[in-house]
Amino acid sequence: MSFDGFARDNLPPREDWPAFRHSIAYPERLNCAVELLDRNLPARGDHPALITPAETLTYRQLAARVNRIAHVLVGELGLVPGNRVLLRSANTAWMVAACFAVLKAGGIVVATMPLLRAKEIAQIAEKAQVTHALCDIRLADEMRRVTAPTLRHLVFWGDGDLEARCERAAPDFTACDTAAEDICLIGFTSGTTGVPKGCMHDHRAMLAICDHYSAQVLKPRPEDRFIGSPPLAFTFGLGGLVLFPFRVGATGILLEKSSPDDLLPAIARHRATICFTAPTAYRAMAARASGFDLSSLRSCVSAGEALPKPVFELWQRTTGLKLMDGIGATEMLHIFIAAPEERIVPGSTGLPVPGYEARVLLPDGREAPRGTPGRLAVRGPTGCRYLADARQRTYVQDGWNITGDTYVQDEAGYFWYQARSDDMIVSAGYNIAGPEVEAALLTHPAVRECGVVGAPDAERGMVVTAHVVLNEGFCADEDMARALQDHVKREIAPYKYPRRVRFHASLPRTQTGKLQRFALRELA
Repeated sequence: MSFDGFARDNLPPREDWPAFRHSIAYPERLNCAVELLDRNLPARGDHPALITPAETLTYRQLAARVNRIAHVLVGELGLVPGNRVLLRSANTAWMVAACFAVLKAGGIVVATMPLLRAKEIAQIAEKAQVTHALCDIRLADEMRRVTAPTLRHLVFWGDGDLEARCERAAPDFTACDTAAEDICLIGFTSGTTGVPKGCMHDHRAMLAICDHYSAQVLKPRPEDRFIGSPPLAFTFGLGGLVLFPFRVGATGILLEKSSPDDLLPAIARHRATICFTAPTAYRAMAARASGFDLSSLRSCVSAGEALPKPVFELWQRTTGLKLMDGIGATEMLHIFIAAPEERIVPGSTGLPVPGYEARVLLPDGREAPRGTPGRLAVRGPTGCRYLADARQRTYVQDGWNITGDTYVQDEAGYFWYQARSDDMIVSAGYNIAGPEVEAALLTHPAVRECGVVGAPDAERGMVVTAHVVLNEGFCADEDMARALQDHVKREIAPYKYPRRVRFHASLPRTQTGKLQRFALRELA
């Protein structure tokens, strides 16, 4: 059988890899689609695997669709192991089936956010030298405008094309005999700045996040129903809505529209038990929760950006549930610091996920004393390997993944988020973390959401600048600005208060919900 060695040949040099630490032994030959999907068929074959507004598929039905798509890829479209397949869709059952078909056939999944434009898609397709693309017909306009020299096959579903091809294909498919270390996913970062980076992960990593974070921190059960807002093209969503439920034979609920106004009724209607979304969504849902039955929820995971303590407290008052904070990265595939429910400390991100190590580093690379802020470094069963990118040596240093976050570790071992390392505000000699000021502002009843960044200032070097969206009924004027400044002075050390307050109708965010602080800095 022929093999496309592009991914293998474009891994970073071995000396630039992180020091992987594998506490779970996986076999050398491993296909994660078999482990996550086919392993469920004997005992869970008739159990719902996916529930969507359009359809519900049991594990057996999903497996048959996956196998048919795999036959189309290999038999009709000439896919060979190692080919990169670009996927474009909202969170749908066809998107999941296409993903698992690529994995089962030995290909490499390159999923893209639905809102990307042709130019952005082309950058990804060219960087990953994509050979095939499967796309929802509703996203055809931008996809048809993509020009990529290696893209040979483009097939749509939703217009009947892929569906007709699948009808002609057999419902059984023998999985490709892949190695555990074969690359199966190139996740492009959804970061708030810079050119997206392709993060390469293998079949073993797809199981490792299930068997470390999910199994040992989240602790799902086969009867659980997972729901959430992150796109499947974002590894937070892929893990939380598909991989984690499939690993235990549970159910993923997929929503094409997943704003707080969509999530609340969906949780109630489908009796969801585990929710994945961002802090801003939990804050918005808490304000409207009284109109919905959320009693089925038992675990709520917050990630994508820092969880302010006021949001944690608001959600707990509203639902009785503790939000499970966590920090992850596309480079690490999923969450690597979090705390199980019984060990949560409000305001802290948590503890290293079992199997991972984390430490805080001083500028010279030495480990920082407890209580001293520094760069977060982590290592474990997953890690950063960029696709042909010189930034590898910035992210991985001495075998540690340097995440770009500033943290403090306390005497009990808990990690406390300060800011992104490049978002620390240095004003008149003081180091001020924007998220701390944001948390203080969010305790004021007028504030719906906010972002705090530094702005250049001739006298102080930088000044703390708050960009604020007010709740309805509050006036965005000088009196409100002074009231917010005074409120922050009462909540935290007065020198940290925002010397400038700017009001907005909304704040700039990425497609995954992260606040675009660089865009706020540009406003200065």
